[in-house]
Amino acid sequence: MNFLFTLGEVFRLVRAYADKQAAQHGITRAQWAVLAKVERSEGMKQSELAELMEMQPITLTRLIDKLCDNGWIERRGDESDRRVNRLYLKKAARPLLGKLAGLRSELTATALQGISPQDAHRMLAQLETIKDNVRNAIQTTEQEQAKEQRYG
Repeated sequence: MNFLFTLGEVFRLVRAYADKQAAQHGITRAQWAVLAKVERSEGMKQSELAELMEMQPITLTRLIDKLCDNGWIERRGDESDRRVNRLYLKKAARPLLGKLAGLRSELTATALQGISPQDAHRMLAQLETIKDNVRNAIQTTEQEQAKEQRYG
């Protein structure tokens, strides 16, 4: 069964298509992802965002630098800890996020063309199950490895 290869290929193609479409708005897919996360959780610590996005802090810092340079995000110091930066959208990001929401809808419609809404919902639920299965397998493996290291 070629399930994993097909899933990987679908992911690669969707990413390539999203990259191409996002570029028309002067943004990369990675920058778009950061903007979307900040929009959902303004005031989030930069370190929390890196963890949430499963991204190295230095990689995220570069993305945020570019978003700040473009006037879409701002860093604000934390009142209780000077080492912490919190992230906020700037007014200029709102129209862009509106356009990107429309683009997300277009990308989704293109990807799901010819698939009924019921089948799309079922597929999403199945993909969530697959994600949970793999996440649980990773956690189980990490726990087993930790036990082996302790008890050798």
